[in-house]
Amino acid sequence: MKRLQQTPTTTQMKNICFTITACFFFSTALAQTYWQQEVDYTMTVEMDVKDFTYEGSQELIYTNHSPDSLKKVFYHLFFNAFRPGSQMAIRQDNAADINTRFEVDLDSISPSDEGRLDVFNVKQDGLALVTEMSETILEVTLNEPLAPGAQTVLTLDFKGKVPAVIRRAGKNSAEGVALSMAQWYPKLAEYDYDGWNAEPYLGREYHGVWGDFDVTITLDKDYIVAGSGYLQNADDIGYGYSDRKKPKTKRGKISWHFLAPQVHDFTWAADPEYIHDTHPGPNGVTLHFFYKNDPEIIENWKKLQPQTAELMRFFNNTVGTYPYKQYSVVQGGDGGMEYAMLTLITGGRDYRGLFGVTAHELAHSWFQHILATNEMKHEWMDEGFTTYISTLAEDVILEENNPFPLEGSYLRYLDLATSGVEMPQATNANRYNHNRAYETTAYSKGAVFLAQLGYVIGYKNLAKTLKEYYEKHKFTHPTPNDFRRVAEKVSGIQLKWYLTDWTQTTNRIDYGISSVETTEDAARIALKRKELMPMPLDILINFKDGTQRIYYVPIALMRGEKENPYPFDWTVLPDWAWANPNYSFEIDRPMDEIESIIIDPVFLMADIDRSDNYYPKVSFE
Repeated sequence: MKRLQQTPTTTQMKNICFTITACFFFSTALAQTYWQQEVDYTMTVEMDVKDFTYEGSQELIYTNHSPDSLKKVFYHLFFNAFRPGSQMAIRQDNAADINTRFEVDLDSISPSDEGRLDVFNVKQDGLALVTEMSETILEVTLNEPLAPGAQTVLTLDFKGKVPAVIRRAGKNSAEGVALSMAQWYPKLAEYDYDGWNAEPYLGREYHGVWGDFDVTITLDKDYIVAGSGYLQNADDIGYGYSDRKKPKTKRGKISWHFLAPQVHDFTWAADPEYIHDTHPGPNGVTLHFFYKNDPEIIENWKKLQPQTAELMRFFNNTVGTYPYKQYSVVQGGDGGMEYAMLTLITGGRDYRGLFGVTAHELAHSWFQHILATNEMKHEWMDEGFTTYISTLAEDVILEENNPFPLEGSYLRYLDLATSGVEMPQATNANRYNHNRAYETTAYSKGAVFLAQLGYVIGYKNLAKTLKEYYEKHKFTHPTPNDFRRVAEKVSGIQLKWYLTDWTQTTNRIDYGISSVETTEDAARIALKRKELMPMPLDILINFKDGTQRIYYVPIALMRGEKENPYPFDWTVLPDWAWANPNYSFEIDRPMDEIESIIIDPVFLMADIDRSDNYYPKVSFE
């Protein structure tokens, strides 16, 4: 077991906080009209590992950066969803198809496996407040409205009961992990330009407030804890955090003190059988690995460690530098789920599966925990962008040399697009009628959005867009339009049409070759748009003499053109106006010299029917 590099001191923590906060205020100054709230948590919690109940206290320093006076605040109480009769249970029973992420029927769980989170003694600046609880939402009326620019201190006490692992969090997972503590505390809801984001929890997505977390966790001395942020008392703990042989205990318990600067959640896990390894990551980051002492998985988890460092290096180079000094890969939960500076994953997988889920969840550090889009509204930005870069990373690091790494995402999207159950990407995450539609839209269609954007603006511009998007919007809550505007400025191409059709409608792409005819010494090629979504076209013509040429058809809505991405000549044709479903052009060579014609030879346009993208026509049966 390797010794952990020295944990940041309090002074160093302040410097880290200052640096991160400075980045945020610099980026928001550029936006001018953008604002976001700020909340600093101080929490203490004591866990009873015999019955998995816990008690705690919370102090929030809430800063209102909005232009509005706030008369109320709202808290999320996620654990109250894990019980029979909850809204999450009702939704589980009434969905159009099975949500495979729920392995447990909520209505059938025993009382001992139910979750609970109760709140009491809620005060503002020391004075009691009136509250109203509605399952997973606590509504709190302030004694005095919180004016723009003002700050207030909110305090409360809470008691909780850890549910069985049903969705992401819980006790005694299928792999024997004792505690997976995600979304375990009263979490202040975000107030942004949309107002309060206080939707009930139905098992899907989150949206949190940026701030600093100071958390002290006390539990049985035999338990090893992994947590968001930096452990402040490592010298008292040992357990791989320091060389100490035995931890300092009090009443047979240990208190673990974590600081997490500029994050929007705090998660921890604990188990008495954890092995805790560390491995150096790029730029002075310490990677932590917590996994069960199970001989069947140890080899895979050891192998994972240097390759996790490679993953972080890939994402640093592709998107931007990871800003914190630690990251933890932790066995726990019910699959894989990203949290601040930490992920919970199931660890009893073959190595390819273990590496794949680690790649995906680590990539979420960029797309959700640094670029924190509202997952309830724009889950495809997190999941899709993450799927895109993690898929590329897996292919490179494992040297799989897949000529089309994102083929799976394209195929899943195309299957959904022709299924009759697709809903727009702009749909609220809770409102999808089919779980299949939600999963494919978020992950696969979201990944295709990026890959296909590279087809539209050029892959050099896409790579530059990702980096500039990160630099401009890190530590904020960016929207799809924020990303579009960066891509437009990088490429010089207008993209409102692309964002609108792809994310706000279920319009599909379908182009075909209508005819190829001879006109004297030339050939006329006729094209047809058969569905509603416009797209520019790259058309490859292979000639019988072995030469090739690309004919590029921009669309008028772009008001620009991409650069030639091919290693041979191309011809830029006049714009295709969307109102006209038909388009034709001539080439200066006769028809009998043409070997073949292909619309989109790189297969990056998500055309729902590629059979007529070829001349001569190709059958896919």
